[in-house]
Amino acid sequence: MLVTWLNLIRRYFNHSLSFIHLSQRSIEKVELMMSGGGGVPVFNLAPNLNVSRLCLGTMTFGEQNTLSQSFQLLDEAYHAGINFFDSAEMYPVPQRAQTWGMSEEYFGHWIKHRNIPRDRLVIATKVAGPSGQMTWIRGGPKSLDATNISQAIDNSLLRMQLDYIDLYQIHWPDRYVPMFGETEYDPVQQYSSISIDEQLDALSRAVNDGKIRYIGLSNETPYGLMKFIQVAEKSSSYPKIVSLQNSYSLLCRTFDSAMAECCHQESISLLAYSPLAMGILSGKYFSHGNGPADARLNLFKGKYSEGESRYNLSNKAIQAAARLIGM
Repeated sequence: MLVTWLNLIRRYFNHSLSFIHLSQRSIEKVELMMSGGGGVPVFNLAPNLNVSRLCLGTMTFGEQNTLSQSFQLLDEAYHAGINFFDSAEMYPVPQRAQTWGMSEEYFGHWIKHRNIPRDRLVIATKVAGPSGQMTWIRGGPKSLDATNISQAIDNSLLRMQLDYIDLYQIHWPDRYVPMFGETEYDPVQQYSSISIDEQLDALSRAVNDGKIRYIGLSNETPYGLMKFIQVAEKSSSYPKIVSLQNSYSLLCRTFDSAMAECCHQESISLLAYSPLAMGILSGKYFSHGNGPADARLNLFKGKYSEGESRYNLSNKAIQAAARLIGM
């Protein structure tokens, strides 16, 4: 399963050189690794934080993937040379009260059951932003205030049975922004939000307490990224933003404009999620019967509104682009 995934990533690399900090030499190393020539190349994400160029996400663990399937995926990734693993407190997706938190739990069980040395892993997870609908997460967090951030960190550590988290990320902003497939900003939808100072202060205290090492953002905009950097520069006690986890694929190139310049100038690394556009770029949804019944957009049809809106398979332009890539 992982070999197939790596082959698809190879195809992705061949079509795009826009990965942040991904040099031609690194691409050649990935090609060598995929042909059996060595381990996954690494990159220095932050001081004393070397990560594999490929990161395994755990968003499906506990919903689409059983515990045994999750263990198999983690085993294959780890033995292929991947040391970088990403999760979130709200996972798995589609999110629901019966399964939330299980992705982190499964990952924690794997580490303990396999007796993986902690210093061999780089573990990232995320705090959920405002979401009144997910009432099962801290009563439906209305904001990313200090209390919510602190509770989220402690709960993630408990679920994963860890003493610290390497990279802790804000899953989405504590303010209105167009995200998860939206592309146009609507000022009417603005609402009051927690100050960036309070968010950074809460994260700073977690760093000082040894609970997290580094911090990152996710689903952010160029404005938001630069504001976080600006506020962090006001106080020497505030941690520096080291990464940005945004959607990026051959069907989602919004990063390539203003955000690419921000990240380049500020030395922020992109953690590109959904590089295969939720599997669409694999071509499987254009096969007979619209792909396997257990493929994500078929298995959870109508429940993946974010994916279905961002990568609408009825859109002829998306179909043409995806079919061209799959050739």
